[in-house]
Amino acid sequence: MKPVLTPHRPGGMNKFGALRPQLHQSELDGVAIAPLLEQYGSPLFIVSEKRLRENARHLRRAFSTRWPKVRHGWSYKTNYLGAVCNVLHQEGAWAEVVSELEYRKARALGVPGSRIIFNGPWKPAAALEQAVIEGAAIHLDHLDELYAAEQIARRLGKQAPIGLRLNFDTGHTEPWSRFGFNIESGAAMDAVQRIGASQWLQLTGLHSHIGTFVLDVRAYAQQARIMAEFMEAAERETGCRIEYLDIGGGFASRNALQGLYLPPDQVVPGFEQYAEAIVEALSAATRGRTALGKPLPVLVLETGRAIVDDAEVLVTRVVGGKRLPDGRRAAILDAGVNLLFTAWWYNHDVRPLQAIEGLAEETVLYGPLCMNIDTVRASVMLPPLNVGDALVISPVGAYNNTQWMQFIQNRPAVVMVMQDGSVAPIRLAETLQTLADLERVPDALRSPFPETTSAR
Repeated sequence: MKPVLTPHRPGGMNKFGALRPQLHQSELDGVAIAPLLEQYGSPLFIVSEKRLRENARHLRRAFSTRWPKVRHGWSYKTNYLGAVCNVLHQEGAWAEVVSELEYRKARALGVPGSRIIFNGPWKPAAALEQAVIEGAAIHLDHLDELYAAEQIARRLGKQAPIGLRLNFDTGHTEPWSRFGFNIESGAAMDAVQRIGASQWLQLTGLHSHIGTFVLDVRAYAQQARIMAEFMEAAERETGCRIEYLDIGGGFASRNALQGLYLPPDQVVPGFEQYAEAIVEALSAATRGRTALGKPLPVLVLETGRAIVDDAEVLVTRVVGGKRLPDGRRAAILDAGVNLLFTAWWYNHDVRPLQAIEGLAEETVLYGPLCMNIDTVRASVMLPPLNVGDALVISPVGAYNNTQWMQFIQNRPAVVMVMQDGSVAPIRLAETLQTLADLERVPDALRSPFPETTSAR
């Protein structure tokens, strides 16, 4: 690769800030990464069982020391690899699902229906009926779903306890008005009254979700106040008894959101900060319940990203390099946005697997796809990279194993470093046969180049 001259202007600021020592990451939880790369191939996702459990316990401790009744519903859409889900179920989490696929996934893993939270705007009739029969916590999203649940309960001859999804403006985040029933317009109270008039439905819970990667804890405090006030109004209006308030997810992980200038350690709240804001507001809003003989509601959390993101890394190898016309160095990796969907929103931390000598310079990291948008990092300071060098990218545990694509490349293996130091594959690498197994080729099309005879 040709050298390049980079101008340095005296008195000017370096846009990368002060130069940091070149860090590398050669192990995860004390297990060397290089042998895993040789055994399972590159790219390779590696999950830490230890970190998953630590994060789950940290979340529960932060809230249960402040509120008497807390429940965690593991967000399947964030990462529904079976091993990941079962680690969190072993830590006491319910399954929070948003589709029939995820509901059946949870049941296949052994989660009883009575420990499933069923969200989402579309619950097919068969899945909704199964959820009613099995006693899942169903959160109705719209009136058509309310009518469908009522018809199912009537046909089964049993009253179905259900929850209602709400939406509202906290004043701190953009309102998500697409999902649930709006409080300000009166639609939410109309739904409460409709349920109260039904002999087949019983309102037992309220649910809302105010956003994703929410950095302002005041948004959650306002959410808790609004939901608690609506709970009191719903109980007065219909005589129902709300057993739980589900505040959804949205807690930020220690990832570097593009557009933020400060590092995650300085801008991302910890679980204690979220818990303090939420519980302080909820306590104030429910202060009079005990005097009236009403129990405090269970506080339900659907935390996903903040639990799993930093529990997984992606290891990738350099397969090529070049000097771009503007003088920047570029490296081509065997992993791209097909595997790292979140690269479009986050500046992931990138470190060489081994220490590499040389002066760090601005580098662009491209993936292997034949797409101009396949950029893993648009700009990162790295030492000189050669073909075969491995990079460790983190945190990547949230959404990449559910939103990854089988586009141009097969999806790689995922392994888990267990608490005892052993390593277990939790998803095998795909092969051409993986693709072919679901395809069917008609007999007339089995030959790509059928023999032809020339008419004479």
